[in-house]
Amino acid sequence: MTDTTVATATPSLAPVREIGIIMNGVSGRMGYRQHLVRSILAIRDNGGILMPDGSKVTVKPILVGRNEAKLAELAAKHGIADYTTDLDAALADPQWEIYADFLVTKVRASALRKAIAAGKAIYTEKPTAESVDESLELARLARDAGVKTGVVHDKLYLPGLQKLKRLIDSGFFGEILSVRGEFGYWVFEGDWQPAQRPSWNYRSEDGGGIIVDMFPHWNYVLENLFGAVETVYAQASTHVPTRWDENDEPYTATAEDAAYGIFELDGGVVAQINSSWTVRVNRDELVEFHVDGTLGSAVVGLFGAKIQHRNATPKPVWNPDLADDHDYDGDWAEIPTNDVFQNGFRQQWEEFLTSHVEGTDYEFDLLAGARGVLLAEAGLQSSREGRKIQLSALTLD
Repeated sequence: MTDTTVATATPSLAPVREIGIIMNGVSGRMGYRQHLVRSILAIRDNGGILMPDGSKVTVKPILVGRNEAKLAELAAKHGIADYTTDLDAALADPQWEIYADFLVTKVRASALRKAIAAGKAIYTEKPTAESVDESLELARLARDAGVKTGVVHDKLYLPGLQKLKRLIDSGFFGEILSVRGEFGYWVFEGDWQPAQRPSWNYRSEDGGGIIVDMFPHWNYVLENLFGAVETVYAQASTHVPTRWDENDEPYTATAEDAAYGIFELDGGVVAQINSSWTVRVNRDELVEFHVDGTLGSAVVGLFGAKIQHRNATPKPVWNPDLADDHDYDGDWAEIPTNDVFQNGFRQQWEEFLTSHVEGTDYEFDLLAGARGVLLAEAGLQSSREGRKIQLSALTLD
């Protein structure tokens, strides 16, 4: 630099904080597709997340599992530097701030206990444990350790349910009267066509069953959109008693493959939700919710949403002697997609990471997860005893 050279200052860029995440169970379908590829790697490859204060946060995963060869393959495929079969070593390393769990339910609680003891923030799939008592124990351990926790509530982030939330908040329905939900599809038995779901899903001794799988989802959908669940009456059924496993061997299905539930909600709304892996789909999407209110109704799915206002409601007259040629489908109006909806798993991950960095409260925590386990446990009890079950309020005290 000469005496006549003018030095131009380069604006300093705010540092990017890198958050290390232990990802346990990414070789499974959900852990790999939704959490690793479509969430964490998508965040990483997009340069991170912009925080409210203008700073940026990015993520760095370490893959954890039992099969080292599989982990190495996934790491090489996606440019991930770190993987291990030693969960304890990963938990002991301070560079990893968050423990994320996508394991099968049966082994989840023990891993979560280790992560809480190590002081890691927790982000986990559901159900969080196999019993209400165990799920509450985990929530209390996390509270006492001062650990932030998050439980996946992915259905709330579906485009269809976000449209439904907007309708509710706008007062479109007036007084909401009832909710009817239909979820499911035909899962092949595995003999003449491979099953779309793993065999453990149909063995209760391995943590399987559609009530344990789906009732935690229905709990957070109902309580966050319509009101807390106060009672449940459920009928669980094992419609297909014999299935074939991954080795083409027949086995006895000991867990239910369908559940039919009626839920009474705080505020008087009644919800009916059918969950089935033994139903052939005759609806627009694999899950649909039909909401009726005094001023209007809506039918929403994963993506679509259509409405019918009271002023556009037809006046059917029951006459079984005459064919009804009225086009009832034509009475519904499709809601336009005015927003850009990103992958729901990624959206919740970004919200949790933001809460983690800012130190704010996060509502979808292990206590919320315990309420989902409570509904599943009550649903199974209701089916066994053939009666309606009153749900108790859960607290950490």
